[in-house]
Amino acid sequence: IQDEEQLDMKQETDTMMEIPTHKENQKSERRDRRIEHNASDERPYVCEECDRSFHCLSQFRNHKRTHTGEKDFTCKECDKSYTCKSILKRHMRIHTGERPFSCKECEKSFISKSSLKIHMGIHSGEKPFSCKECNKSFTNKPNLKMHMRIHTGEKPFSCKECDKSFRHGSHFKTHMRNHTGEKPFMCKECDARFDFVSGLERHRRKHTGEKPFSCKDCKKSFKRKYSLKAHMRIHTGERPFLCKECNSSFTFEYGFKMHMRTHRGERPYSCKECDKSYVQMSVLKAHMMTHTGERPYSCKECDKSYIQMSALKAHMRIHTGERPYFCKECDKSFRHACHFRTHMRTHTGEKPFLCKECDKSYIQMSDLKVHMRSHTGERPYSCKECDKSFRQSSHFRTHMRTHTGEKPFLCKECDRSFRSGYGLKRHMRIHAGEESFSC
Repeated sequence: IQDEEQLDMKQETDTMMEIPTHKENQKSERRDRRIEHNASDERPYVCEECDRSFHCLSQFRNHKRTHTGEKDFTCKECDKSYTCKSILKRHMRIHTGERPFSCKECEKSFISKSSLKIHMGIHSGEKPFSCKECNKSFTNKPNLKMHMRIHTGEKPFSCKECDKSFRHGSHFKTHMRNHTGEKPFMCKECDARFDFVSGLERHRRKHTGEKPFSCKDCKKSFKRKYSLKAHMRIHTGERPFLCKECNSSFTFEYGFKMHMRTHRGERPYSCKECDKSYVQMSVLKAHMMTHTGERPYSCKECDKSYIQMSALKAHMRIHTGERPYFCKECDKSFRHACHFRTHMRTHTGEKPFLCKECDKSYIQMSDLKVHMRSHTGERPYSCKECDKSFRQSSHFRTHMRTHTGEKPFLCKECDRSFRSGYGLKRHMRIHAGEESFSC
């Protein structure tokens, strides 16, 4: 009997669950009406201000507010207000950090469903919206619409404060903050404020230490996508920034801009201790340490210390044996990116540094500088012991050994030692049987 009672109760509960409530009926009816409207393409609600029409009354009311400027839904965290509740709800996720829409293919998550949908196009490779003017295609219709303005020249968003106009509403909104001084996105960890959410997200990574953009060729990771894109050029050898004055090319835009100052003769950063001036502030700071004697970056493996962190990092590879820059043409690898780039020119035959006085060209700038002294007669390396002077520092160092008696190049076959590498190399021919001189 007890089992039968339980069975009856279960059947009664199941029946009750199957009976829809009044609220569920209302929702179902509204959904059915929307489906009927969409199926018939009936749009009974027409805007008198513009030609747009809508399936349902709520969409029409929200649209009307874009004309009246009415924004009834205000954010309690910042001063922003919106035309409809759903947009406010989505905006609040910026403050809460909530990202409820997650990609099943990767670990990324998004504030809105539409953003996730656009992102999914990256994995599927699907770009159904194509431009008729060029071959570009897009994952969504709004991006195609914005792209079309490049061809039409349309810039529908005009600033009333100045003469600027914009293709994208987002760019216009960001620009307007230059006039209003508005910085609506605030960091909860510190008092920093930002014009736009991407700036806040980048800033947050300073607190979290997060570096979401990783290089597949090496172990480096970056806070910004742009930084990863620029880094990848080290591996590909791409140097998209070309100087029209000389044939130099650069991996990074910043390096290109600094290089252009050398042609203009612009050296805005001057040393107060001496007459030297520099193209970059970082180089001036490093130079100032030659006056103070400061070398803040010390090697833990040996006693060497350096003015710049980059120099210490490069030095540490001597201890670790790391050679991250690998040539695909031959088996050589390098500790420094600059040495790798110079080496690659031996394969390509590129000699971008051209002498304006004669037809000679060189693989690296340092070789051109040394060559130019043959035209100018400059001999900057002077011996204090005698009156001799030299064009190259290597020749000067070799000469100084005639005064000090130093002979650092030792023959492994016999006990002889030499002042220069060239002297040792010439001597080794005797042991190889190439020359008949005696030791």
